[in-house]
Amino acid sequence: MSFPRKDYSQEPQKKTLTPGQAKVKIAAFCAYQERSQQEVRDKLYGYGLYQDEVEELISIMITENFLNEERFAEAYVRGKFHLKKWGRLKIEQGLKQHQLSPNCIKLGMREIDAEAYWNTLVELTEKKWATTRESDDFKKKAKIHRFLISRGFEYDLVSNALQEVASKG
Repeated sequence: MSFPRKDYSQEPQKKTLTPGQAKVKIAAFCAYQERSQQEVRDKLYGYGLYQDEVEELISIMITENFLNEERFAEAYVRGKFHLKKWGRLKIEQGLKQHQLSPNCIKLGMREIDAEAYWNTLVELTEKKWATTRESDDFKKKAKIHRFLISRGFEYDLVSNALQEVASKG
């Protein structure tokens, strides 16, 4: 017994919205959490709107204070640093992917306190040192170093934190 194959060649048509309907949906989208202009732009294009309609709606969202790039940058930095424990490099890269201006990125990065940053790095290093199962200290340090670099911490700070933790334990 054979079954007919499903035809995947044609994607289903997305329901297109009028600018009025899209405004209501995008206002709710922005009210739920901070959004970047790029996220909103992508969402509006997904609704089947044209470029001039999209830009008009974005300017309306900005004037009605639903959309604020500086506020988004600050919230993004706070969340990624305090909750996900990312380093400055990874956070900055994420902000660039949202196509924020260098000025907004700089304003957002002010949310990271230098002392809290160092303490977080040392805390992560200690935690990883305790859980890494490697008998050779050189390999253990290399593994932890790679881990912290992948989290977006700066090379020299990672080296200093590793040196501090290794001397303790």
